[in-house]
Amino acid sequence: MWRNIASTALSLAVVLLIVLGGLVAWGQRQYVGPGPLQTAICLQVNPGSNFSRVSDELAGQGAISSAPIFRIGAEYSGKSQSLKAGSFLVPENASMAQIIDIVTRGGASTCGTEIVYRIGVRATAVQVRELDPATERFVTRAEFAPGDVQIPADYMRLRAAADTRYRIAMAEGLTSWQVVEALKAADFLAGEIDTLPPEGMLAPDSYEVRSGDTRADVIARMVAAQETRLAEAWANRADGLPYGTPQEALVMASIIEKETGLATERREVASVFVNRLERGMKLQTDPTVIYGITRGQGALGRGLRQSELRSETPYNTYVIDGLPPTPIASPGPASIEAALDPATTDYIFFVAKTLDPADGHAFAATLEAHNRNVAALRALEAAQANQ
Repeated sequence: MWRNIASTALSLAVVLLIVLGGLVAWGQRQYVGPGPLQTAICLQVNPGSNFSRVSDELAGQGAISSAPIFRIGAEYSGKSQSLKAGSFLVPENASMAQIIDIVTRGGASTCGTEIVYRIGVRATAVQVRELDPATERFVTRAEFAPGDVQIPADYMRLRAAADTRYRIAMAEGLTSWQVVEALKAADFLAGEIDTLPPEGMLAPDSYEVRSGDTRADVIARMVAAQETRLAEAWANRADGLPYGTPQEALVMASIIEKETGLATERREVASVFVNRLERGMKLQTDPTVIYGITRGQGALGRGLRQSELRSETPYNTYVIDGLPPTPIASPGPASIEAALDPATTDYIFFVAKTLDPADGHAFAATLEAHNRNVAALRALEAAQANQ
């Protein structure tokens, strides 16, 4: 009898093991296989949340087939204590394993609502944007200028929301004064900026910040980023350049930045100025003269006068030899790289091709060719004036 009981118990154990193994295999397939989500969603994980709440939220939105399996998977993978707060884009058919990776890997949020503070050369704008999970594109809900009397209600509402993200987008070619003045008007930042950063040393880029971050910390991040870019470009510079320090290269990069907005011709513009330095010619570039007048505090707002082109100032490159004493703006990485790896040309002149800056410049190696290019531009100007 005992033998029969033992045999039955053994059989039952085997069946249970088979069933358990089947359940485990099924659970694994549920965990790593494509999920049931038909349309991408934006999952919000609040600070202090946990995987139990997240799993219930995902199950409620139809993103996972089983909340318990999701929690077990997080525990089994060792990520149950690594949940990050933020707003995360969960793509359609994402597996539980993929979702757990998304909400634990850290970094910037990937969806939801963000306030973008755009510091441009001519103006600063505040944009309220929201990612549409279905198209994975941001939609602008509101836009206004700092200091506007009428502030959009969406902005005021989102300023009070804990999960709203903030980004500062700094354009290329801005002066330190322009950046500092713009940051002073950013109402989501705190603190003062005691000293003006060195000209040229604020890296144009997009910076994710938090409400309450100090302006000084944002400036420090910009300076550190520019130092890194400049050091890397300097380490990889071409041989035989006519400037001997990273600072001189930064001055050249800032001139290139203000002379052209076209990535395709930055190295050619750099070659013109390098060729002029090597031949002992004056740089003769208007942006440096303008900087000497404005000191970077806004646009000149008019054309240069002949008296200003003749006036001897440290920034008048029609008068002085070589480079001006400091950069005239903060150049982007492409202009820094162009200054340190210019094209090999015999160009020493350039002028706008047309009245549209997007058409770029006509380059010349001789004064005769340059004069023809200038005459062509003057003809276009005269034709427009007669219309």
